Amino acid sequence: MQKLIFFTIVAALIAGCTSDPRYIVEGELEGIDEGTVYLQKRESGQFVKIDSASVEDGAFQINGGSVIYPDSYYLSVDGRRGYLMFFLENAKISISGHADSLYLAEVEGSVSQDEYAEFNDGLEPFYERNNTLFQEIGNARQSGDEQKATELEEERNLLFDEIDQYYIEFINSHTSSFVAPMILRSISYNLTGEEIESYIEKLDQKLMDTQTVIDLKDRVEKLKKVAVGKTAPDFTLSDPEGNPVSLSDVLGPDLLLIDFWAAWCGPCRRENPNVVAVFNEYHDKGFDVLGVSLDSDRDDWLKAIQDDQLTWTQVSDLNLWDNEAARLYAVNSIPMNFLLDAEGKIIATNVRGPELRNKVAEILGE
Repeated sequence: MQKLIFFTIVAALIAGCTSDPRYIVEGELEGIDEGTVYLQKRESGQFVKIDSASVEDGAFQINGGSVIYPDSYYLSVDGRRGYLMFFLENAKISISGHADSLYLAEVEGSVSQDEYAEFNDGLEPFYERNNTLFQEIGNARQSGDEQKATELEEERNLLFDEIDQYYIEFINSHTSSFVAPMILRSISYNLTGEEIESYIEKLDQKLMDTQTVIDLKDRVEKLKKVAVGKTAPDFTLSDPEGNPVSLSDVLGPDLLLIDFWAAWCGPCRRENPNVVAVFNEYHDKGFDVLGVSLDSDRDDWLKAIQDDQLTWTQVSDLNLWDNEAARLYAVNSIPMNFLLDAEGKIIATNVRGPELRNKVAEILGE
C-alpha cells in the first residue's frame, strides 16, 4: 500500500508539471511481489506492446503516455496467463485485482470503462438465462425428450434476438460514448451494410475519427459491393492441384453458390452435409458450388474435402482470414455464402439449412 501511495504522489507531481493530457495507470495486484506488467493494444489480430512497468511489492505505475481518444487496451503480467481489457483514456486510472485473474480486476477512473461496465452489467441477466437454457437443453436430450429440447432451442434463439436488441438499444442510448463503436463492431457481422451505416450516422461526430468507426465504414463499402442485386466481384484462387481458378471460369449454371468454409470450422462442417444434399439433388438441374476455404493447412483442407464428400470445385490461398476472396467479400465469420444467378448477380446471401434448399427449389423447381 505504501508503494501505491508513493506512486500516486509521483503521478500528481508529473501531472502538475505538464499541461498535455496524459494517462496514468496505477495498480495494486495480489499474488505477485515483483515482475513486469505490459500495456498492449490489439492491432490486426495481434497484441502490440505499448508500454510497461515494473511491479514492486504488488504495485506498479505506467505513466507518461497519452491517447488521442479513449479506446480498448489490454493489461497483462509477464509470465501469467490472461489479461484485463479496459478503456484507456487520459486520466488517472486505478486497477486492483489478482495477478492470476486479471480479467476480474476492478478499474476506476475511466469514464468509458464505467460505461462499458454498465453495458456488461446489463448483459448478466441474459447470460444467466442462456446458461440455464443450455443446461435444460442438455438435460432434455439426455432424457430422450427431443421435442422439449427443440422447444428450448427455439426459446434460446429468441433470447439471442433479445441480446441483439439490447446491444442496439445501448448503442442508440449512448451515441456519444467511445464504447458504442466497439459494441457496434461486435454485432456488425450479422448486419447489412445499410444497417451498419444507419447506426454510424447516429453516432456523435467526435467518434468518426476512431479506428473502429473507420473500419466499420470500410466494411460498409465492401458490403455494398456484395449486396443482393450486385454483380459478384471476380477473384482467382488455386484449386488443390495448384491450378488457378477464377469465379468467372465457373459461372454459367443457373445457380452458383460461393461457399466460404474451413476444415477447422465446426459450424461449417456441420453445414456441409446440407450443401452436399442440395448439390446432389439439384446439380443436374443447374446448381453448382464453388468452395472457398479459409484454411492454412493444405493437408487438413484436402482431408476435409474427402471426409465431407465435397465433389465440387474447391479453391484456397491457405491464408486463413487474409484469404483474398474473403477480404473482397467482407467475410468475417464462416460459414458464409453467396448465391449467384447465371450472369453472376448476387440473389441471396447466407442461405443455410432448409433455407438453402427452399431457395434453390424456388428458382429451379422441385
